[in-house]
Parts: sequence; structure tokens; C-alpha cells
Amino acid sequence: MTDFWTVGRKPVQELLFARPEQVDLVYILDNARSHALERLVDICKSRKIRYRLVSEQELSRLHPGNHQGVLARVFQPGFANLAAVLDRGRQAALPLVLALDQIQDPGNLGVLARTLLALGCGGLILPKNRSAALGTIAAKTSAGALNKLPVAHVVNLSRALDHCAEEGFVIYGTTTDSQAENVLTFRPQFPAVLVLGNEDKGIRPGVLKRCRRKLFIPMPGEMQSLNVAQAGAVCLALFAKARHGNASQLIDPVTQNQYAGQ
Repeated sequence: MTDFWTVGRKPVQELLFARPEQVDLVYILDNARSHALERLVDICKSRKIRYRLVSEQELSRLHPGNHQGVLARVFQPGFANLAAVLDRGRQAALPLVLALDQIQDPGNLGVLARTLLALGCGGLILPKNRSAALGTIAAKTSAGALNKLPVAHVVNLSRALDHCAEEGFVIYGTTTDSQAENVLTFRPQFPAVLVLGNEDKGIRPGVLKRCRRKLFIPMPGEMQSLNVAQAGAVCLALFAKARHGNASQLIDPVTQNQYAGQ
């Protein structure tokens, strides 16, 4: 086990009360006749913390030791609320927030977080369900970016994007439709939210409807697709170029050095 988990009934209960913003998902033993475990379910419900009832086999797979019927997956920096992410987005050097619609690969999520921080963007919006875990792999590939970017966990991404639009953000979504705007020539508006979709299915139709402007990446070469981290990097760099003029003069907001793509 890594330090991305809290194990046992009392430690998990204390975490739910003291630092609920750090809790990603609580795994609780199903069909257990235990007042303590029922109490944990009630706490999760009252605090709107995601939980999942699982078998003994699943818990033992996640933690072979004495788990006492409960495990909590932890995002140590803590989740921010949506309003905080949007405030950071408005004030960022590149006033843009990235929304990821059910990205499954934690490596992709980490790489995108690193790109966001390097280009001076505002933060991340993730749906609570069917998103990659913000654990060891995501942390490693982000190179520390997930410790510095605000990350909002939302129950319903479509409704969250509606709220972003009400707050004055222009919602962009990526698509393979060549009739959409060419990302190489478009002129973005800020503040913005860029939505990237699932590695296989792309952006869900209900989420895509919220995207006021749709972008595609032309690929005249022999490759017909990019993975989501690559596509996101292309789009974010072009947002940055449009915002700052000469992309070679971008300054990393943390180190104050010119961004050289290391």
C-alpha cells in the first residue's frame, strides 16, 4: 500500500470529519452487520462523499492486511470546490480551466496536469464517477503539478459546465468532426474551459452539447489520431499562443523561466 490510502474504521472516520476534501472514494464492506460500518455509510451520505459497497475479496485485493472492512482512497492535496477553480482560472496567466470527461488513464491525467501548470492555466474539473484515480501514477506523471493545481470533483459534469458558462467562461470541446473549428487557426475567447473526452469514446453527447465551440486537430500526416494527453497539449499550446502572441516567450509562472518543453 501507498500513502494514498487510509485504512481501518476509526482512521477513516476521523478523516471523513477532519479532512473530507481529501477523500476521493471510500470502499466499505458490503452485507456486513456492523454499526461502525453503517455509521461510515451515513457519514459519507451526509457529507456527499463518494463511497462504494464492495466484497471482502475486493477489499483484500486493494489491501491484503487488516482493513476492518473499510478503505479510503485519498487525494492528499485535497479537492477544491468549483468556485475556487474558476476564480483561479480567471486570474491565471492563461485564463483556462481543463475539464476531463471520464479520462481513464491516470498517466494521461498526470501529463495533462503538468502541461496545465507549465502553461499557467487555472486548474482541473473532474467528474466523480469513472475518472482515473489521482494516485501514485497520476502523481508521478504530473511531476508535482497535482500538488499545485486546484482540482474540483463534480457530481455532474454537464451541470458544472452550465455553471461555468453562467460565470462567463466560454466552453470548448474537442471533436473529430472536420466541420468544427480548426484548432490551428481559431481565435479563442477567455476565460475558457477546454473539455477533453474519454480515450476511446471521446466527449459524451450530453457534455458535448454544453460546448459552445468545438475544435478539431487536422492531421494530414499518416497518423489518424493522438492520445488524449497529446491532443490536450496541442490544444493548450495553441490557446497559450493566441493569448500571449509568441509561444517561445511563454514564462513558467512557478519558476519564472522560459518554457522549453522539458
